[in-house]
Formats: sequence, structure tokens, C-alpha cells
Amino acid sequence: MLNLQTIRNIGISAHIDSGKTTLTERILFYTKRIHRIHEVKGKDEVGATMDFMELERERGITIASAATFCEWKGHHVNIIDTPGHVDFTIEVERSLRVLDGAILVLCGVAGVQSQSMTVDRQMRRYKVPRLAFVNKLDRSGANPQRVARELRDRLKLNAVLMQLPIGLEAAFSGIVDLVTMRAVYFEGDFGDQVREDGIPPELEQEALALRQELIDAASMFDDTLLEAALEDRATPEMIRAAVRKGTIALALCPVFVGSAYKNKGVQPLLDGVTYYLPDPTEVTNEAVDLEKNEERFVVRVDDQGRVLALAFKLEEGRFGQLTYVRLYQGTLRRGDTIYNSRTGSEVRVGRLVRMHADEMEDIQQAAAGDIVALFGIDCASGDTFTSDRWKVSMSSIFVPEPVVHLSIKPKDRKAETNLAKALGRFAKEDPTFRTRIDEESSETIISGMGELHLEVYVERMKREYNAEVEVGAPQVAYREAISQRAAFNYTHKKQTGGSGQYGRVAGYIEPLETGDFEFVNDVRMGAIPGEFIPSVEKGFRAMLKKGRLIGFPVTGLRVVLEDGAAHSVDSSDNAFQAAGRGAFREVYHKAKPQILEPIMSLSVEGPGEFQGAFVRTVMQRRGMIVGTTETAGQVRVDADVPLSEMFGYSTVLRSATQGQAEFTMEFSRYAPVPAEISEELIKKYGTSGKSDAD
Repeated sequence: MLNLQTIRNIGISAHIDSGKTTLTERILFYTKRIHRIHEVKGKDEVGATMDFMELERERGITIASAATFCEWKGHHVNIIDTPGHVDFTIEVERSLRVLDGAILVLCGVAGVQSQSMTVDRQMRRYKVPRLAFVNKLDRSGANPQRVARELRDRLKLNAVLMQLPIGLEAAFSGIVDLVTMRAVYFEGDFGDQVREDGIPPELEQEALALRQELIDAASMFDDTLLEAALEDRATPEMIRAAVRKGTIALALCPVFVGSAYKNKGVQPLLDGVTYYLPDPTEVTNEAVDLEKNEERFVVRVDDQGRVLALAFKLEEGRFGQLTYVRLYQGTLRRGDTIYNSRTGSEVRVGRLVRMHADEMEDIQQAAAGDIVALFGIDCASGDTFTSDRWKVSMSSIFVPEPVVHLSIKPKDRKAETNLAKALGRFAKEDPTFRTRIDEESSETIISGMGELHLEVYVERMKREYNAEVEVGAPQVAYREAISQRAAFNYTHKKQTGGSGQYGRVAGYIEPLETGDFEFVNDVRMGAIPGEFIPSVEKGFRAMLKKGRLIGFPVTGLRVVLEDGAAHSVDSSDNAFQAAGRGAFREVYHKAKPQILEPIMSLSVEGPGEFQGAFVRTVMQRRGMIVGTTETAGQVRVDADVPLSEMFGYSTVLRSATQGQAEFTMEFSRYAPVPAEISEELIKKYGTSGKSDAD
């Protein structure tokens, strides 16, 4: 059994191409989990340990988060390496949901980039304490002090340098530890021989000044250090204790420096993980009691209590479904029976394993605070498992809505069967990947977070399921919304012999600023019997799936029901549902509906000489420039651009900048489309006022 105080559950997150996977590879090497270092885009064609998927090795990017574990100086460290590309944002979301701490990796040249901001937002959402690691200090233009300033200015983090680099760029040779005031060098072929020495004389004054800044920042969280600092007797132990308190309180961000690729600075970062990031008992986790009206309570991390575990990631393994779980309470043993609080079913734990990328190690038991995997259990991502039929649920994971659709068609009968299997598995594994059959065209539509997201899944269908498919053009996930208030007064009356149907509804609809739909019951004096109010709401809701302009979902609508009438014999649930549908059809066009399109936050980065070229590519796509940043000869342009204009952008950008610029984009918001484009869309989709509920 593991001592809870020695467990660290950490994630490694960053902007794409900041060196996350390279850093993880070095961590595994120095903790003796692997015996040879492989590079992400290495010449040996092996690829990094954590990028075990064939597609990841070909493309040189991380697609799926991968879990591993290692031992460092008596501590058990569970690590999840997450993707940097925003299309795979769900992998970061679900990883951060179950982690106690994280390492935010930043490029020493580019500093805080667009995706660094996204990752920071995700860490804040789940209240994850983090260390920052300024990587790539061997590269031309690297400046860790500038990056620390950007952490303070752009991410509003209380960033404090824990180390000072000895030399930069080609001269980068080691670090000065500002806690112990010793120089640290990394020698040997792989930097595995750590040597300490005195601080180079030319760096002494700078090191003393930075150490004073560190002590000033840390003493805010510990009175003992404050008193010791005033008397000039602060010890490394006192500084570490204070920094730990500040980090766990989310009020301090210790900044480490190095170059993972050049094997420098990784071992002190590992020490930082053990010194400053919390163990499972120091993090507050909440669950809801399903038997007490979803009352929230704080989970006590205890290996003696009832089992409480969250399934946060699913994978199709060689021997059936592999379910990654984080244990929050109790001890889980092989052969135990556990209860799924969502489905109410009981399942037996047949096989319990620890994961190391795509390899696994069988274990007999795991206790609170650990991250392990189960085999052969049928469940969904986000399910909570307990013992003794304990009806509680851990708070769920934030799942962003997909913004791109793609129609796919199997090439033959065999591919049809395999495609169904692939779609079933992928939709279960990835909550941001959706699949449906279009009612009008009978085509299979897949939806996701971006072009790359869907492209990867189409490729996986071919490789993993031998499902050859024909792919249609990507389609944007438009929305419809009303722009003004409009009143309705609609009577549904039908006589077909025997009892008929009757229901009158009156009120108004208006735009709703936040949220998709709100129904307000303002009926006075029982004009509509109480049992029929939900029927009216159901009628309106049925019409939201397909708007009457271009057939896309309606969002941002408030319905206020004020009056109506019922018949003692002819009124029924069906009659009032039909009245709700009819009222929507009658009032929708009066409320001046408009088409909304997804607007993406785009960040383009490249050499300053190409700034004009990539600004032009943005402006040609109805983009609006929101900011420009220039650092070390590199320029970043931030813009808001409609998603509909961004298909095929990577090819255009490459040719405009000789392949030297890169871009990232993520969903920002929905905004009305210009009038001329609205007319084009209405012609193209040609719903001509029809809806699926007609």
C-alpha cells in the first residue's frame, strides 16, 4: 500500500510543440521507467514512449492523453501527458479533473502562447495547483525572466523564479538553485549525472536579488519564514514549506527552467513536484449525494472508507474496454464487486492494472489517491463507482460543444458493419465526438472540435477497423436565434369524431442572453390546468432541434406563458404539446430570427518578416485582429475569425509563409452572420420555413 503523503498525481500540459512529451520522456528515463530516450520526431522511427499510437508517431503530435507512473526519491508519481492541440481539448479536461497538480510547460522563446492561456483556464476550472517549467532555453532568443513576466501579466499568476539559468541559448550549461544557492550541472551523455558546485561569480548578485524576491513572495504564506527573513536566517526547508503552502493555495506559481531536449533541469523539476505539489489529502474534492437531493459534500481521502472512484477515460484495449479510474476513497481489490451509481448496475473487478503508456502491470489492489485501470467493465466516461451500493456521484467533466460536422459514407457492405463498431466506440470514448443519422438525407454525420479532430477519427476508422469511408465537405455547426420579443396567441383545435383536441396558449418569446432555453410559467388563475404546463414546454422544446431558417438548432430563447384556455373533455397532454409547437411556428418569424455562426479565437505565430503575409490570410477570412505581440523576432497575431472561413487554412498559411508559421484556434462564441451570407445560407439549406416537427 502507498503512503498517501508520498503520492503525486500530476499532468503535463502546454501549448502545442512546447516540449511536453519530450519532458515526460526525460522524466521516465531519470526515474528508470525506461532505459533509452526516444524523440518525438526521432530518426530511429521509434517515437516517444507516451506517443504510442501509430498516428501520433507519424504526425509528431499527441492525440490521446497517456498515463504512466514512476518513483522519485521515495515518492510515487502518476503522470498524464496531455495533447497540446485544441481539437483534443477533452483529453486535457478529463485529465485535469482527476489530477492534484500540474506542470505548465512554456517555450523559453515564445513564452505564454494562445494554448497556454487555454490550459491555464482549464487548470483554474478544476482548481489545479501548478508549477511552470520554462523549456527550450538552448534555443536562440530564449529568455526565462521575460516568460515569468508574461505569466504574471498575461495569466495573472503570482509567478516566482526558483532557478536562474547559467548561460542561455548555445551557452546554456546548468542552473542556479535559488533555494539552496548552489549551481547545478547535468553531465554525462544523457544529463543523468547531477553535479553541484558554487555559483559562478558573475551570477552571484543576480542570484541574491532573485532569491530575495522568492523569499518576499513566499513569506506571505508563512509567518515562520517572514520572521526568519527579517533576521536573515531563512533556511531552504523554511522556503520550501512556504512555497508549498502558496502553491497549494493557488496563490503562487513556482517557475523552473531548463531544456528537456538537452537533458538539463529535469531532475530539479522532479524535486519541485515532490516539494511543492500537493498529495491527495491536500486537495478538496466534492461529490453529490444522490439520495439527499444531490447535496454536495467534501470527500475524505481515506483508504479505509467505502470505495469511491471516478472513471475519467475509456480506451479499447486488446482484451476489451480499458477504464482509467481515479480512486478518491477506500481500497479497490481484484475480485471486488463495485456499483455504478449512474446505471445502478454492479460489476466485478476482474483485472486491475497500472498503466505505462500502452503497457500494463497487473496489481492486486489500489488505494485512495491512486490512478489505475480496470479491464472488461462496461461504463461511460464520467461514471462514478462505489461499494455497498453507495449512491453518490463525483462532479462531472466540462464537455465543450462540437463545432464542425462531416458526412461520411461506407464504401461497401463490409465497411458499413465496421463503421458502426468504430462510431460506437469513438463516441463512447470521446464525449466531444458525436454521431447521428441525418433525418432528411439518411447520411451519417460525425461532429467534433475541428478539422484535425475529425480527420484523425476518419483515419482511425480505416486503420483500426478497416472501415473505408467516403467523406463529405466539412460543415459548420450554425445556430439560429431570435433578435426581438414577439407575442403569440395560438389555439390548437381538432375534431375527428369522438373526443377532439383543444388547447390555447398565449404569451411571448424573447432573446435569452445566457443559456439555450428557458420556460417561464406566468399563467394566472389556473387558465391552463397545472398538469398541461409541462406539455406546452415540451411542445416548444421539440421545435428547438431544427430552426425554421436553415434547419439548425435554435438557441438563446425564453418562452413566457401568460394565458390560455383548456376544454374539460378535449384538452390533453398531446393537445397542449401541439399548441406549443403551433405557437412556435406562428411567432418565430415575428421575432426576427437570425443565423449565428461559431467564431474562433485564432492565434498565428511565425517570423516577423512574414507578419504582413499572415495578417492578409486572416483579413481575407473575415477576421478581426485583436492583438499583435512581438518577441525575439517572432510575431503572434491574435484574431477572431468565423469557423466557416477556416477550412483548409493550414495549406494557405504554409504557402504564404514558406511553411514557417503555425496557428492554433479554439471556439470562442456564436455571433450573427452578415446579411449577405445569411441569404446565401438560406438558399443553400433551403428549409423554406419548414421544421422537423411540422
